[in-house]
Amino acid sequence: MNTFTMKLQPNHFYYMKNGTKRIELRLNDEKRSKISVGDKIIFFKEPLLDESFETTVIKLLKYDYFENLIDDYGIEICADKNITKQDLLNDLEKFYTKEKQAKYGVLGIMISLN
Repeated sequence: MNTFTMKLQPNHFYYMKNGTKRIELRLNDEKRSKISVGDKIIFFKEPLLDESFETTVIKLLKYDYFENLIDDYGIEICADKNITKQDLLNDLEKFYTKEKQAKYGVLGIMISLN
């Protein structure tokens, strides 16, 4: 079992901390491909990294694109019902372009709060 750290934008930090968001969406790059079921992830709130919480990975979801993953699992657990699918996709594409998604694929990290 390994422990990883990740940073979250404030709104996504609170979605996850409050139990709404149960799937963290990331590029399936070299760093994320090392994550396994049972691993711990400590999430820190950007920009100050002064708040955190710990989670356990319960399932890994591998997809070609974020849109397909969100279609299968729903906005309600990929972010929050108060955000639209298109808004979430726009946010994700600021960090992970379609080209990067095509190159690496994407990863949905289903978590439980510890």
